[in-house]
Amino acid sequence: MSRDAFMDYLPAEERKKMLEERMALTDEDFLAMDDTEFRARVRERGHHTLEIQMYHAAYRGEKLSSKQADYAKRLLRLWDQKGLSRDLPEYRYVSFLIASADRLAQGLPVDLTPFRPAPVTEEEKASFFRIVKERRSVREFKDIDVPDEKINEVLEAGLWAAHGCNVQSIRYIVEHEPGLFRGSDVPGGPVHLVILQDMRCYRVNSFTPRRNQLLDAGAAGQNIVLAAHAAGLEGVWLTFNAEMSRRLEERFQLPEYIRLVTYVNVGYGDQTPCPPYRQSVGEAVLARV
Repeated sequence: MSRDAFMDYLPAEERKKMLEERMALTDEDFLAMDDTEFRARVRERGHHTLEIQMYHAAYRGEKLSSKQADYAKRLLRLWDQKGLSRDLPEYRYVSFLIASADRLAQGLPVDLTPFRPAPVTEEEKASFFRIVKERRSVREFKDIDVPDEKINEVLEAGLWAAHGCNVQSIRYIVEHEPGLFRGSDVPGGPVHLVILQDMRCYRVNSFTPRRNQLLDAGAAGQNIVLAAHAAGLEGVWLTFNAEMSRRLEERFQLPEYIRLVTYVNVGYGDQTPCPPYRQSVGEAVLARV
């Protein structure tokens, strides 16, 4: 599907206006943008003007329009004018999309086999579902420091969660000061992994419903709790009260465009709760047609 999924919820005139506003941005507008918003626009526009269309054509063996990559090429020219590093991930990925689109425009195939995921073995499948089902919400922790390397593994898993339109809004605070979390139902001791969102990234999709923005953070949180368990840690997914939010905002001088969403406590677990039993799939499925 080559159109923006969220746009389907808007009246036709509003959709038309938003698309026109996006395409009407001048080079001067882009050059004046802060780097965070510009990079998010490169990711989002690369996705909607090129990625979807390129994969569609590659899958069907179709020839792509020679102009399909023009908007993405313009953004990368502006990227260089802004002096951003070509080693950054969005530049490298959009460059790949452009090179692939140019091949398709010439009627040449694009070889995507190097990116094919390795087949999941039965053992790996069993391990995955075991991790999903054995993860617990643990609230008692051993007094053992968690190495930064292990925390970084967990945080990276959060960044690999699905994210609407590839705007990549997720940001973190890694915090070891239990006093900031007074009022939490966790006694203390673990590392607090605060999940935030840089709302400048959503300027590229101002029509994105708030619920979808929060789902982006939720997907990261789910990856984090599963990755923590896989890494030999345990944790619990929690939320803030107003006073905790205020303390964090003041302690870290968070700007207005950073939104606090949720946090996960992680550490070396020191209890083994019985898992709350789940309803069956048959009970949960309301319709199957």
